[in-house]
Amino acid sequence: MSTLEVNNITPQSGTTLTLGGSGDTINLGSGVTASGFGGITEADQWVLTTNTQINGIADLTTNLARETDDSFTQIGTGMTESSGVFTFPSTGFWYISVLGALLCNNGASSFVTVRIQSTTNNSTYTTRANSYASASGANYYTHSFNEYMFNVTDISTHKIKFNYEIGVSSRLEAGGTKFTFIRLGDAQ
Repeated sequence: MSTLEVNNITPQSGTTLTLGGSGDTINLGSGVTASGFGGITEADQWVLTTNTQINGIADLTTNLARETDDSFTQIGTGMTESSGVFTFPSTGFWYISVLGALLCNNGASSFVTVRIQSTTNNSTYTTRANSYASASGANYYTHSFNEYMFNVTDISTHKIKFNYEIGVSSRLEAGGTKFTFIRLGDAQ
């Protein structure tokens, strides 16, 4: 076995450099840090910061902030938010989820959801994820979970917002209501 020691390897022509062949395994030594191989370059989580009494259908537009738990650190630039509309820091294929924690404090509700809506023209929003939960009586806790994969090809026009729908006045819980954004790879 030979050792090749160089500072830079550049393709002879074109922009593709191939290491190994089909079925080969490329190993990195212990303690080696690899960069530029894709992977997750952006991951961010936001929370509802104040308990919010909700009823009917409406967008979530206030009391949204990046997670501040001491075990959380965003990867990359992170999302930005204005009046409930989230803007992506880069194009890519993004995973988005929302966990809505609710206290149905005014009676039973046969339906409750915190849904994900997207736009590709920075104007018209379409519901992309909408699963319903229910609560069987007053002072019951329930959760709504929705997830969506969004091909963001233009950060100026591709946006996300969240809204709720519930049949009985209830409370959306601060801290337990979370919004997650992970860039999985390049836009398709």
